Amino acid sequence: MDVQIQSVKFDASTKLIEFIEKKLAKLDRVAENALGVDVVLKLDKDSEKGNKVAVVTLRIAGGDIRVEEQAHTFEEAIDNVMDVMKRQIERRKDK
Repeated sequence: MDVQIQSVKFDASTKLIEFIEKKLAKLDRVAENALGVDVVLKLDKDSEKGNKVAVVTLRIAGGDIRVEEQAHTFEEAIDNVMDVMKRQIERRKDK
């Protein structure tokens, strides 16, 4: 699966990129018809919820699934995205 990671206004560390790729590789098991994943990492000004925002778009046949989560760390945001993404994929499979 093709994974595109973009960090807005900062440089993502190699460790963060490896973490994201490892997590997103698990989507292959759940979404068999996945064409690719686009990840946008950005910093937000709202530090109360957390200022790290992760937007993940899963490109699959039949329409994309887009999830945006905000947390105190990018790792936490990606974990939250994965939970929501898996639920949406399961819902789509049940239809």
